[in-house]
Amino acid sequence: MTSLTRRRWLALSLAAAAPACLRAQPATKPGGYSLLSWEDLVPKGWDPMKGLQAPGLAAINDGDPAAADMMRRLREAWDNAPAETRLDGTAIKLPGYLVPLDESRTGLTEFLLVPYFGACIHTPPPPANQIVLVQPSQPLQGYHAMDTVWVSGRLRAARQGSPMGTAAYRLEAALVERYTTPPQR
Repeated sequence: MTSLTRRRWLALSLAAAAPACLRAQPATKPGGYSLLSWEDLVPKGWDPMKGLQAPGLAAINDGDPAAADMMRRLREAWDNAPAETRLDGTAIKLPGYLVPLDESRTGLTEFLLVPYFGACIHTPPPPANQIVLVQPSQPLQGYHAMDTVWVSGRLRAARQGSPMGTAAYRLEAALVERYTTPPQR
């Protein structure tokens, strides 16, 4: 399998997990922001399975120590997934699901944005380049885990770990809005 095929496999597997409303949208400049899709955050040529192919992989049972080792190596590769550095500093708009990290009585002050429902909460976290740490410009009131939102702000390639997953990107002073379907052209 070529790296392009593997990249396409990753993009398709992530896209298949996302509802149609969160899949790639045309790149426009709504309010001065470049509208991104989750696939845009994956560097071209990155192979999430590099070094993890093994002969007889299909014959490994879940309880086999080789399976545990393979899962450990996969998690390590995903936690170290590279950011698309050409996007660093870009004003972007991106839809996704909210995973709360820090909340006080004034509201939600930090959360992860993820591409599909249940990521980081009900399923293992996606690769780091599919997680964005969001720090809203002001605490958010009335938002809950897995709410669907639009975030807008300046994207930074900045890796940060959290109890819910490792993010390869950060959006500071972000504008957060409830998700609405973009107008059809």
